[in-house]
Amino acid sequence: MTTYLVKRCLQVLPVLFGVSLIAFWMIHAIPGDPAQILLGQTATSDQVARLRASMGLDQSLFVQYGDFLSNALRGDFGVSLTAGRPVVTELLERFPATLELTVCAMIVAIVVGVPVGVISAVRKYSLLDRVLTSVTLVGVSMPIFWLAMILIVFFAADLDLLPFPGRLSGSQSITSHTGLVLVDSLIAGNAGAFWDGLLHLVMPAVALAAFPTAVIMRMTRSSMLEVLDEDYVRTARAKGVLPRGVVFKHAMRNAMLPTLTVLGMQAGLLMGGAMIAETIFSWPGVGQLTYQAISGRDYPVIQAVVLYGAALMVVINLVVDALYAVLDPRVRLQ
Repeated sequence: MTTYLVKRCLQVLPVLFGVSLIAFWMIHAIPGDPAQILLGQTATSDQVARLRASMGLDQSLFVQYGDFLSNALRGDFGVSLTAGRPVVTELLERFPATLELTVCAMIVAIVVGVPVGVISAVRKYSLLDRVLTSVTLVGVSMPIFWLAMILIVFFAADLDLLPFPGRLSGSQSITSHTGLVLVDSLIAGNAGAFWDGLLHLVMPAVALAAFPTAVIMRMTRSSMLEVLDEDYVRTARAKGVLPRGVVFKHAMRNAMLPTLTVLGMQAGLLMGGAMIAETIFSWPGVGQLTYQAISGRDYPVIQAVVLYGAALMVVINLVVDALYAVLDPRVRLQ
């Protein structure tokens, strides 16, 4: 197991290097001068030149990339051009909001997607299966921004059932220890803030969970259908094992391997920052920070966010690989 994990960790280094290289060159290929954007169109050429020199933009791209890479290895991603604060500080402040939203969205996706996929597989080709499959097709096809706006109009504007926007109402106040509203409210023993934070999470979590739920359901159904036709499952049935035992004891463990991959991919994508959902719901997470950085040509923030997303995907893939090895011992022999 240790050798297997060490091999996977060594494969991370070239991936991160490649991502940093691609991100750097693609970002600098975007039209527009950050110095000119920061100073405005009324700035003189001398003012722009001085700002470019202070930002290191007057150096060649090779020198800029070398500086960026050496600083990144030390955990220094520079200073945000728009906020004037260290990029690492910006990311650390935004990360808890994205983490809280992602965890809630993935809980919804797993709690709904896995059982529905299992039921659909067990009742294959029935009316219930066809209805559930049609619903998942809608979930895969539905744009997040459209669903988010529908939720806001219906539940926040018309019915006034759920609060919007942000993470907490103005009437609530808690001391931040972890940056997670639900956790901090529990630490403070503030039930009102906990309930208010939970209500604020409902709409963005549901909007984010729609697509992962549909993907997880479809993958679970497909995997279960394949496993239920295996010889060992038929043998268990022939031995008189109850249908519930066949499904949950014999079939589920092997059927969960492909679903686990999908879970890791979806969690990585959401943790990288759900830019559209966070922007619509005014959720102060990494996704909203990314949108603001792209709009303001904030190169240091964009580069840091890209590397942050890549590192998250790599870490989550390592966790998925480790879980694979736990569920299927044959993986450790590779």
